[in-house]
Amino acid sequence: MRAPIGNFDSVRPATEALDELNPAVAEGIRSWSGPVPVEHLLYVDTDPEKADTAVFAETYGPGLHDASANCVVVAGKRGQTVTLAACMVLSTTRLDVNGAVRRHLGVRKASFAAVDMAVGESGMEYGGITPIGLPEGWPVLVDSAVVEVPYVVIGSGRRRGKLLVPGKALAGLPGAAVLDGLAG
Repeated sequence: MRAPIGNFDSVRPATEALDELNPAVAEGIRSWSGPVPVEHLLYVDTDPEKADTAVFAETYGPGLHDASANCVVVAGKRGQTVTLAACMVLSTTRLDVNGAVRRHLGVRKASFAAVDMAVGESGMEYGGITPIGLPEGWPVLVDSAVVEVPYVVIGSGRRRGKLLVPGKALAGLPGAAVLDGLAG
């Protein structure tokens, strides 16, 4: 099988790579009910030492930098209540934490979640956090530009391996909201 983007030695449907995924992500694939058929979600085996976007794009093919989306975990706080949200933005943009995210969550303060909190609460490895398989109730905020990308590179829940998914698949995730201006 050949990947729709990038140059990868190992490409297969995510449904055939469940053992390679973080357990929560594997369950998210097993129970997939989004508007995009699960067969369109692909797993590519990658070197965990090359997981950071710039190195990843240099290693696995031109154009991947523009087709990579980061899953940024944000902690929003209102009083004593903390809301964690996953925010999906293209790697070439910056998340508008203090504007779009804060307003959408209805919180007084929003900031990037500490690594320990993001990893501990998501159950995923740092550098591989993905919106598929997050704990129930997490808002998933997706920048509208991500939805427009035919195939986007996202994490697999681990630093090793990535998922290639149609951008519009992210709009159908539980708790997902597509927002214009989430990133700048």
